[in-house]
Amino acid sequence: MLIFPAIDLFEGKAVRLYQGDYAQMTVYSADPPALAADFLAAGASCLHVVDLEGARSGLTPNLETVRALAQSGLFTEVGGGVRSMAVVEAYLSAGVRRVILGTAAVTDEAFLKEAVAAYGGRIAVGADFRDGCVAIKGWTEKTSLPALDFCRKMQDLGVETLICTDISRDGAMQGANRSLYGELTDALKLNIIASGGVSTLEDITALKARGLYGAIIGKAYYTGAIDLRKAIEAAT
Repeated sequence: MLIFPAIDLFEGKAVRLYQGDYAQMTVYSADPPALAADFLAAGASCLHVVDLEGARSGLTPNLETVRALAQSGLFTEVGGGVRSMAVVEAYLSAGVRRVILGTAAVTDEAFLKEAVAAYGGRIAVGADFRDGCVAIKGWTEKTSLPALDFCRKMQDLGVETLICTDISRDGAMQGANRSLYGELTDALKLNIIASGGVSTLEDITALKARGLYGAIIGKAYYTGAIDLRKAIEAAT
């Protein structure tokens, strides 16, 4: 199983939100590329990046920081407000290896199909769940679309990788929703990356045992709850 340490960008800094709330933001580093170097030194091979400003604007305000991260030597995936082919192409041209579509995957199927047709496995979908249904627009709006139905649709449309977030666990240090991720892995032929609440080595070993493709570590790294090197060893 792959471990994706996370960097959430806001005004060029690495920050974390609590359950997607911009009013509950903690700044952890003013030098995201230095963080990426630390990840690499700890044995990481992958990096998960979210442009929180881009999630609001649909633009790429942190593109130069993303470019620097993509040149870190880590397999870098990026999401946050990706709503056009121009943004997809800007990130890929900057060296990003995989671009994540979130709200647009729910609201603009034509765009999703165009992106997958053009770039195949370099397009992933961020599937954010609240109370068993898909949430969109920075987690502010819950749809009536059941999580598993949405994931099956993504599979049918040719998506290969899903980054699945249980919003209720994000940043809460309550542990990963292992049953949810196990259910998705059992039901789908997709690369499932668990996000939200991965906060102990026990989470890592349990998710690996359930056959997850990857797991994202965010707040647990920044607070010291998880040693990244040990997490990578546990996942290998």
